[in-house]
Amino acid sequence: MPALLWNTIDTVLLDMDGTLLDLHFDNHFWLHHLPQRYAEHHGISRALADAELLPLFREHAGTLNWYCTDFWSRELKLSIRDLKREVAHLIALRPDADIFIQALRQAGKQVVMITNAHRDSLSLKLERIELAPYFDRLISSHDYGFPKEDQQFWHALQQDIDFAPARSLFIDDSLPILRSAGRFGIGHLLAVRQPDSQAGPKDTEEFAAVEDYRELLQGL
Repeated sequence: MPALLWNTIDTVLLDMDGTLLDLHFDNHFWLHHLPQRYAEHHGISRALADAELLPLFREHAGTLNWYCTDFWSRELKLSIRDLKREVAHLIALRPDADIFIQALRQAGKQVVMITNAHRDSLSLKLERIELAPYFDRLISSHDYGFPKEDQQFWHALQQDIDFAPARSLFIDDSLPILRSAGRFGIGHLLAVRQPDSQAGPKDTEEFAAVEDYRELLQGL
C-alpha cells in the first residue's frame, strides 16, 4: 500500500466494527449465537431458525434497521442487548488500532468515529474497549436517521462537523460504504484487508487496504 500523504489530510473518519474492532464478535453473534438463542426461545431446530432468519437479514441488509438493536428486538421478540452481553467477552481491538488513533491525536488530526452501530451496541463496546478518549466525536448513523450507505448520512455529517471531504481519510471494512463516501467526495479511502481475525483476508476490489496500522503512521 502506498504511503499516505498526511500533509493533505486534516480529518480522519474511522468505522468501528471490522475497522477498529475485530469483526469476529459481530459475525459470531449474528451467524451463530443469535440463531441458536432464537431456536431455543421458539422451540425450533437450529436449521429452521436459520431458514427463518437469513431471509430477514438479507431483506434489511444495508438499511438502518439492519443495524438497529431495537428493531431486531421487536422483530424477533428477544432482547438483542442482553444476548450481545452473553458473548461480550469476544469484543476485541484490532492489532495496533489504539496506537494508530493515539498517534493521530498527537499529530493534531481531527479524529471522528462514524459507525452504523446502534447506540446500545456502541455503549457495550466502549465498556469493553476504552476508545472514547481518543476521538473528537463518536457518531452513530442512528443519530442522523440514515446509514452510511446513504448519501443523506454524509450530508448530515457535513452539517454536523466541520471537515473538508477532499482533505479527509475514511477507513471502513464495507466496500458499499466506501463507495458511498467516494461519491460524496471523501478524498482518501482505505478498506480493511482482514476485518474478522477468524476469517481469511478479503478482496477489497478497487480500494487499497489496511493490513497493519503501524504502516499507516509513516510520515505522520
